Amino acid sequence: MPSIVPLSAVEPQLVEDLLDAAFGTDRHGRTAYTIRAAAEWLPALSFAALDDGEYLVATIQLWPVALTDPQGRAHPLLMVGPVAVMPAHQGEGYGKALIEASLGAIDPAAALPQVLIGDAPYYERFGFVEAPGGWRCPGPWDPARLLVRCDNRAVLPPGGMLGPWSTTQANPLAD
Repeated sequence: MPSIVPLSAVEPQLVEDLLDAAFGTDRHGRTAYTIRAAAEWLPALSFAALDDGEYLVATIQLWPVALTDPQGRAHPLLMVGPVAVMPAHQGEGYGKALIEASLGAIDPAAALPQVLIGDAPYYERFGFVEAPGGWRCPGPWDPARLLVRCDNRAVLPPGGMLGPWSTTQANPLAD
Protein backbone atom coordinates (compact mmCIF):
# COMPACT_ATOMS: atom_id res chain seq x y z
CA MET A 1 0.00 0.00 0.00
CA PRO A 2 1.45 3.43 -0.93
CA SER A 3 2.16 5.86 1.88
CA ILE A 4 2.61 9.63 2.09
CA VAL A 5 5.42 10.87 4.34
CA PRO A 6 6.97 14.26 5.05
CA LEU A 7 9.47 15.12 2.33
CA SER A 8 12.01 15.89 5.04
CA ALA A 9 12.10 12.12 5.80
CA VAL A 10 13.50 11.37 2.33
CA GLU A 11 17.16 11.49 1.38
CA PRO A 12 17.66 14.73 -0.62
CA GLN A 13 19.60 12.97 -3.40
CA LEU A 14 16.67 10.61 -4.00
CA VAL A 15 14.42 13.67 -4.43
CA GLU A 16 16.87 15.22 -6.91
CA ASP A 17 17.06 11.95 -8.86
CA LEU A 18 13.24 11.76 -9.03
CA LEU A 19 13.02 15.39 -10.21
CA ASP A 20 15.61 14.66 -12.93
CA ALA A 21 13.63 11.60 -14.04
CA ALA A 22 10.34 13.50 -14.11
CA PHE A 23 11.50 16.80 -15.63
CA GLY A 24 14.97 16.24 -17.10
CA THR A 25 18.37 17.38 -15.93
CA ASP A 26 17.85 20.81 -17.53
CA ARG A 27 14.94 21.58 -15.19
CA HIS A 28 16.88 24.26 -13.28
CA GLY A 29 16.53 26.60 -16.28
CA ARG A 30 12.75 26.69 -16.03
CA THR A 31 10.94 29.85 -14.97
CA ALA A 32 9.54 28.22 -11.81
CA TYR A 33 13.09 27.72 -10.56
CA THR A 34 13.81 31.42 -11.07
CA ILE A 35 10.67 32.35 -9.11
CA ARG A 36 11.73 30.10 -6.22
CA ALA A 37 15.41 31.14 -6.35
CA ALA A 38 17.12 31.26 -2.95
CA ALA A 39 13.95 30.10 -1.17
CA GLU A 40 13.73 26.93 0.89
CA TRP A 41 10.81 24.57 0.41
CA LEU A 42 8.38 24.44 3.32
CA PRO A 43 8.77 21.17 5.25
CA ALA A 44 5.29 21.28 6.83
CA LEU A 45 3.64 21.43 3.38
CA SER A 46 5.96 19.21 1.30
CA PHE A 47 5.49 15.45 0.98
CA ALA A 48 6.68 12.27 -0.71
CA ALA A 49 4.81 9.18 -1.85
CA LEU A 50 6.39 5.78 -1.29
CA ASP A 51 5.10 2.62 -2.91
CA ASP A 52 4.53 -0.51 -0.85
CA GLY A 53 8.20 -1.41 -1.19
CA GLU A 54 9.28 1.94 0.32
CA TYR A 55 10.45 3.11 -3.13
CA LEU A 56 10.20 6.86 -3.75
CA VAL A 57 7.53 7.35 -6.43
CA ALA A 58 6.51 11.01 -6.19
CA THR A 59 7.14 14.30 -4.40
CA ILE A 60 5.55 17.70 -3.95
CA GLN A 61 7.15 20.85 -2.60
CA LEU A 62 5.58 24.14 -1.57
CA TRP A 63 7.65 27.33 -1.46
CA PRO A 64 7.33 30.85 -0.08
CA VAL A 65 7.13 33.28 -3.01
CA ALA A 66 5.75 36.76 -3.48
CA LEU A 67 4.10 38.90 -6.09
CA THR A 68 5.76 42.30 -5.98
CA ASP A 69 3.28 44.91 -7.15
CA PRO A 70 4.18 48.06 -9.14
CA GLN A 71 4.44 50.01 -5.85
CA GLY A 72 7.11 47.58 -4.58
CA ARG A 73 4.92 45.83 -2.00
CA ALA A 74 5.49 42.10 -1.65
CA HIS A 75 2.30 39.99 -1.45
CA PRO A 76 3.22 36.57 0.00
CA LEU A 77 2.02 33.45 -1.78
CA LEU A 78 2.68 29.72 -1.64
CA MET A 79 4.09 28.21 -4.84
CA VAL A 80 2.95 24.65 -5.44
CA GLY A 81 5.45 22.46 -7.24
CA PRO A 82 7.16 20.76 -8.55
CA VAL A 83 4.72 17.89 -8.39
CA ALA A 84 6.95 15.09 -9.62
CA VAL A 85 5.99 11.49 -10.33
CA MET A 86 8.33 8.82 -11.67
CA PRO A 87 7.43 8.40 -15.36
CA ALA A 88 6.52 4.72 -14.92
CA HIS A 89 3.95 5.69 -12.25
CA GLN A 90 2.31 8.72 -13.84
CA GLY A 91 -1.45 8.47 -14.09
CA GLU A 92 -1.71 6.25 -10.99
CA GLY A 93 -2.99 8.98 -8.64
CA TYR A 94 0.24 9.81 -6.81
CA GLY A 95 0.23 13.45 -7.93
CA LYS A 96 -3.40 13.89 -6.91
CA ALA A 97 -2.76 12.36 -3.49
CA LEU A 98 0.24 14.62 -2.88
CA ILE A 99 -1.58 17.78 -3.99
CA GLU A 100 -4.47 16.93 -1.67
CA ALA A 101 -2.02 16.28 1.20
CA SER A 102 -0.18 19.58 0.68
CA LEU A 103 -3.26 21.73 0.17
CA GLY A 104 -4.94 19.98 3.10
CA ALA A 105 -1.98 20.82 5.35
CA ILE A 106 -2.42 24.56 4.79
CA ASP A 107 -3.97 26.17 7.86
CA PRO A 108 -7.31 27.62 6.68
CA ALA A 109 -7.08 30.36 9.32
CA ALA A 110 -3.78 31.60 7.87
CA ALA A 111 -3.99 30.47 4.26
CA LEU A 112 -2.00 32.37 1.67
CA PRO A 113 -3.05 32.23 -1.98
CA GLN A 114 -1.36 29.43 -3.87
CA VAL A 115 0.24 29.80 -7.30
CA LEU A 116 1.73 27.33 -9.77
CA ILE A 117 2.78 26.94 -13.36
CA GLY A 118 0.94 24.00 -14.87
CA ASP A 119 -1.85 22.60 -17.01
CA ALA A 120 -5.19 24.19 -16.15
CA PRO A 121 -7.26 21.10 -17.08
CA TYR A 122 -5.35 19.07 -14.46
CA TYR A 123 -5.17 21.64 -11.66
CA GLU A 124 -8.66 23.15 -11.94
CA ARG A 125 -10.10 20.20 -9.99
CA PHE A 126 -8.09 21.48 -7.01
CA GLY A 127 -9.53 25.00 -7.34
CA PHE A 128 -6.80 26.61 -9.47
CA VAL A 129 -7.78 29.17 -12.10
CA GLU A 130 -5.84 31.45 -14.42
CA ALA A 131 -3.97 34.16 -12.53
CA PRO A 132 -4.88 37.82 -13.04
CA GLY A 133 -3.71 39.15 -16.39
CA GLY A 134 -1.30 41.63 -14.85
CA TRP A 135 0.82 38.96 -13.15
CA ARG A 136 4.28 38.43 -14.67
CA CYS A 137 7.05 35.86 -14.34
CA PRO A 138 10.78 36.22 -14.87
CA GLY A 139 11.81 34.37 -18.01
CA PRO A 140 9.58 32.67 -20.57
CA TRP A 141 6.09 31.69 -19.46
CA ASP A 142 2.65 31.04 -20.85
CA PRO A 143 -0.05 33.16 -19.11
CA ALA A 144 -2.58 30.33 -19.54
CA ARG A 145 -0.33 28.09 -17.39
CA LEU A 146 0.07 30.59 -14.53
CA LEU A 147 -2.62 29.46 -12.11
CA VAL A 148 -3.77 30.66 -8.70
CA ARG A 149 -5.97 29.26 -5.94
CA CYS A 150 -7.56 31.60 -3.42
CA ASP A 151 -10.85 31.57 -1.52
CA ASN A 152 -11.34 35.30 -2.06
CA ARG A 153 -9.90 36.43 -5.41
CA ALA A 154 -10.64 40.06 -4.45
CA VAL A 155 -7.55 40.02 -2.23
CA LEU A 156 -5.27 39.21 -5.17
CA PRO A 157 -3.23 42.11 -6.53
CA PRO A 158 -4.11 42.83 -10.17
CA GLY A 159 -0.48 42.93 -11.26
CA GLY A 160 3.13 42.43 -10.33
CA MET A 161 6.18 40.20 -10.74
CA LEU A 162 6.50 36.77 -9.14
CA GLY A 163 9.71 35.98 -7.31
CA PRO A 164 11.14 34.65 -4.08
CA TRP A 165 9.86 35.87 -0.74
CA SER A 166 11.45 35.58 2.66
CA THR A 167 10.53 36.67 6.14
CA THR A 168 13.38 39.20 5.97
CA GLN A 169 11.38 41.24 3.46
CA ALA A 170 9.16 44.01 4.72
CA ASN A 171 5.87 42.67 6.07
CA PRO A 172 3.20 43.74 3.54
CA LEU A 173 0.53 43.33 6.22
CA ALA A 174 2.18 45.82 8.60
CA ASP A 175 0.86 48.93 6.79
